[in-house]
Amino acid sequence: MLPWVELLLATVCLLVLGVNVWVLVDHLLTIDVPPTITHPLKFRILHYFFHLTITWGTILEKMNICSMPYFLRFVQDIFVTKKSLGVFVKDLRFGTIPVRLFQPKAASSKPRRGIVFFHGGGAVLGGLDCYHNLCTFLARETDSVLLSVGYRKLPHYHHPFSLLDCLNASIHFLKSTKDYGVDPSQVVLCGESIGGGAAVIITQNLVGRADLPKIRAQILMYPVLQALYFQSPSKLQNANIPFLTKDFMMNCICRYLAIDPSWKDAMLAGACMPPSVWQKYEKWLSPDNIPKMFRSEYQRPKSPAPFNEAAYLETKHTLNTDISPLIADDKIIAQVPEAFIVTLQWDFIRDDALLYKKRLEDQGVPVTWYHVDGFHGCAALFDKKFFSFPCSLDVVNAVVSYIKGL
Repeated sequence: MLPWVELLLATVCLLVLGVNVWVLVDHLLTIDVPPTITHPLKFRILHYFFHLTITWGTILEKMNICSMPYFLRFVQDIFVTKKSLGVFVKDLRFGTIPVRLFQPKAASSKPRRGIVFFHGGGAVLGGLDCYHNLCTFLARETDSVLLSVGYRKLPHYHHPFSLLDCLNASIHFLKSTKDYGVDPSQVVLCGESIGGGAAVIITQNLVGRADLPKIRAQILMYPVLQALYFQSPSKLQNANIPFLTKDFMMNCICRYLAIDPSWKDAMLAGACMPPSVWQKYEKWLSPDNIPKMFRSEYQRPKSPAPFNEAAYLETKHTLNTDISPLIADDKIIAQVPEAFIVTLQWDFIRDDALLYKKRLEDQGVPVTWYHVDGFHGCAALFDKKFFSFPCSLDVVNAVVSYIKGL
């Protein structure tokens, strides 16, 4: 072998080894494993490979070889094994929007319930294939027709493209329920993480639409509901717990909302929020609205930090309700349908869902709350065998039970 080839191979091997070791050390030094997790070693192994994939994606992105989101989804899809037991599956397009329809094989004497599903992943991860088995399970176990929306994601599509895809697909489905054997009065919107946020935003947007059937319920699995207040108990106490650490969350937010990462510290400190804005929204965002059981070890920081006008001008779109539906007007909140809300004990964004729960209850909207001793993203692991956790199936079974009870 030529000397320069040997040198190149040696350099590549050292680079790979160095990156892998650095990721391992970083994981061991910075990551907090939930004290109640049932399989801590398995949890660490899974996060190590997740962190390693993000790191290599970032390296490839800096080398202009491949974007980090593309690399993450490429690796993710390698490990997907799709199963469609008990359902017919059909890939469709609503205009330019790819969707996947799941219909139970068993015969039905009447129109079925409909589920419009929005997957999670922070507009970085996820896709129709990644959530195929979860959608199959939900459709089969609830005897429902499920539509999974393959909305556009990063790196080329930022807000509001993914939201518009979810909205337009939902409207199309609501107008075509008879074509899919669905009872128009029994359509629910269901989403996980950023998909849960999409379900809330779309539900709010469809309030008062006389030309469409009313949404029966909104099913929110640990939803992302705002991007302007980062000082609640869960955001301070769960900042280093996978798989939605503070760093990864802010990375996703900045990419999705096209905000320069240099403003992350100002956003975390609340310096982007003018005093008048905080006075307006404190009644909804204050940690005082969170149940006391989640505030036992919480020391509330001064809110907000000294105002930074430059940061505000760069991030003021986070105050829009199509990004932060948690701060929608009371008159909108009062008109949305009942909700099923799943929160996770060790989730960075747990408190946003708790605040939204209170907002709904204050306006007389029925809420079923299900709290799980789990971590962000656990539902997507429910079928991953060795890398599944008790909380994974717990969340999915709770969703199935709620839907069947509607």
